Amino acid sequence: MLHESRLQLSLRALLSSQRTAALAVQPLADFSSPAQLPAPELSFVPWAWCTDFACLVIHVSGLASHTSAMQQHAAISLMMVATEVPGQGVHALERVSIQGVASTPPRESVLYEAARRRYLARFPEAEPMTMLGDFRFMCITPSKGRHIAGFGAAREVSDQDLIAAFNPAAQTDGQD
Repeated sequence: MLHESRLQLSLRALLSSQRTAALAVQPLADFSSPAQLPAPELSFVPWAWCTDFACLVIHVSGLASHTSAMQQHAAISLMMVATEVPGQGVHALERVSIQGVASTPPRESVLYEAARRRYLARFPEAEPMTMLGDFRFMCITPSKGRHIAGFGAAREVSDQDLIAAFNPAAQTDGQD
């Protein structure tokens, strides 16, 4: 049986419980002067995991500034956070930040079809939006992350740790 640490199981549970993320992108700008470097922009996006290509899938409007920014600067960050519990502190909320690279799969490609299938399996109500000409799927390949499992429980996670946590649970022995 495959062994997963308690932290890896916690990361898997966090990711399986969340359907949305904060998306940070670098806005379009002239980067020739450090004094004019713009702040990252944040968006809120629903996401799905595409096991076939080991990537996150988001569906965005081509008219949105974050879409243009991802196409110009493919490096992005996502953050998923556990749901707050009323009456409990928020400083130790479990969360994961993920750095990755965004790409737009060409329509009619195998990647596009897999991304669309996985996204609509998770969000079937989004199907009418997939027919709109200005919307597109973006695939985000995770490169690394930082997992905060609670107070005093922080760790760096590799792309392989993230991919393992996103994929359906293999048989585990549940021990540490």
